[in-house]
Amino acid sequence: MDRARKLQILADSAKYDASCASSGARRGAMPGGIGSSDGTGICHSYTPDGRCVSLLKILLTNFCVFDCQYCVNRISNDLPRARFDVSEVVDLTLDFYRRNYIEGLFLSSGIIQSPDYTMEQMVAVARTLRETHRFGGYIHLKVIPGASAPLVEEAGRWADRVSANIEMAVERELIRLAPEKRHGVIETTMRTIRARLDEAKADGTARDAPRFAPAGQSTQLIVGAGSDRDADILKLSSHLYQSHKLRRVYYSAFSPFHGVSAALPPGAPPLVREHRLYQADWLIRFYGFDAGELTTTASPDLDLKIDPKLAWALRHPEAFPVDVNTAAREALLRVPGLGRRTVDRILQIRRHHRLRISDLARLRAPLRRLRPFLIAADSTAPARLLDRSDLRSIVSPHEQLQLFEAQAGALSGEL
Repeated sequence: MDRARKLQILADSAKYDASCASSGARRGAMPGGIGSSDGTGICHSYTPDGRCVSLLKILLTNFCVFDCQYCVNRISNDLPRARFDVSEVVDLTLDFYRRNYIEGLFLSSGIIQSPDYTMEQMVAVARTLRETHRFGGYIHLKVIPGASAPLVEEAGRWADRVSANIEMAVERELIRLAPEKRHGVIETTMRTIRARLDEAKADGTARDAPRFAPAGQSTQLIVGAGSDRDADILKLSSHLYQSHKLRRVYYSAFSPFHGVSAALPPGAPPLVREHRLYQADWLIRFYGFDAGELTTTASPDLDLKIDPKLAWALRHPEAFPVDVNTAAREALLRVPGLGRRTVDRILQIRRHHRLRISDLARLRAPLRRLRPFLIAADSTAPARLLDRSDLRSIVSPHEQLQLFEAQAGALSGEL
């Protein structure tokens, strides 16, 4: 099989992995070498469904000894197979880089023979690029869960970011759909990476200290392939951030493919579910929310029609209204419509004078959404809006328009 055909097959097989961002790494050009990484990331293209795909995002091979039902490359699926050898991946990376098509390499693989054998091949690609060709561009290596600790550590030595995909939030669903995988094995790999990251950080003051995955580690969760609820997904994500200090958890809506298993849903979940999970993830990481606050026992999935912060505020009117001139930063961050940057600007301005509604307008804050939840120097009456039965429609008129249009048949039903 010629190289062009291999590239077509293995690039297409890699498109389902969403954890391909490259933020956070900076690597200078090596003397006599090629390329550098400035921390802004790999060049990307976007698929018709909005998925972000690296221009050189490939598998070493789409052969796989595992039979994960949600994976297009599973052993029981009938599809064209291909495999690159180490030198082919190295040559492709350098050729694409010289043509200014890419800024780096995202390399994953099906499992060949064993996790260790596969990891050896992937590490050899990164080592050859760094040592033989003095390649300074970005490298992201997908770590195979279950690979030995020395191989995981070597992967982090050559790569800017490493990632081990945990895939399903509930282990019973992982076992049902991917019988060869276990959360414990995947988290052991993550634990090895975190330990090595901590060592590298502790040694960071030494000039000759070895670099280890300076952009950290990430993982991916598949949304909608099993019966995982959003509450399960957010609980696991929060645990992974706290226990393994992940840079990112990526959420990838399940996408049906040729030969899809009968154990899987016949259609994809609405992409807005993936979007809501990213919003909730952001609230957990940067706005002080706990995972358990964003869903309820009665409603374990996020509301698809409004964002998670607004949904929380509507469930907790007792937390409002918040006085923009006296409230703590933590309370302001929970006001629907106020982002971190706006809150920081509010804190700066109120050192000099009390804020009025007109000040918020100049900050381009969304007043229609804010006013029921906020008191300014010239506004206290809007607090009574919290008691109105139609509060949701007041703060989310776009949702009401969508619902009306859907009922009128103008929309297909997916909001």
